[in-house]
Amino acid sequence: GTEALRKACNGRDFVQEVSRTAGFHLEIIDGSTEARLSCLGVLSAIHPLPDKCLIFDIGGGSTEFILWQNGKIKFQASYPLGVVRLSESGQDPEKQDDILTRILATVEQDLQDGGFFAEILEPEVLLVGTAGTVTTLAAIDLELRQYDREKVNNHILSYDKLEQMLQVLAKLQLAEREKIPGMEEGRGDLIVPGLRVVLSLMPLFQKNSLVVSDAGLLEGIILDLNDRCMV
Repeated sequence: GTEALRKACNGRDFVQEVSRTAGFHLEIIDGSTEARLSCLGVLSAIHPLPDKCLIFDIGGGSTEFILWQNGKIKFQASYPLGVVRLSESGQDPEKQDDILTRILATVEQDLQDGGFFAEILEPEVLLVGTAGTVTTLAAIDLELRQYDREKVNNHILSYDKLEQMLQVLAKLQLAEREKIPGMEEGRGDLIVPGLRVVLSLMPLFQKNSLVVSDAGLLEGIILDLNDRCMV
């Protein structure tokens, strides 16, 4: 169990109910554990493994950032910047841009306060994206009629190509977007807000491209359990 159960006032009651009715123990992990497991999963799909990278995970209600260097997490944080939240704010690009500007200003300030922002701007720091928005953008770029995670993993998306995608997708109706090769079913209404998030992050961190990982928290949990069994 992650953020939803950490914040829920009846999270522990839910865990007890799961144990009573389903017969298994549900563990609520803290934010640092979630970040470690997510990082483990994401980087398992990236080759070669970078010495330092900034991982971002765009979800429906939030976006997580993890700064990783040589096996250690140096910074982790979650912000209320998700594709569903952005979509529900309305389709006005100016309104969405205003939300993005305000939240990313907080991201930058937090990184500045921690002394990490200048590090991230270094050219050798890799920008790694994961989760549905980024993997769908990779699948669209690859024109995949059938999703293939092996092709999506390590795919490089350039800022210029993503900007071109936004110009095309923003003009299409929802039904037209859903027909595009590579578009995940049901993501047609969320892909443009997701693209706006990605295109706002890249210039903030002065990155012209990002690397895609299809792996994440689930893979990190499996790898962690495997390591425990090997001990």
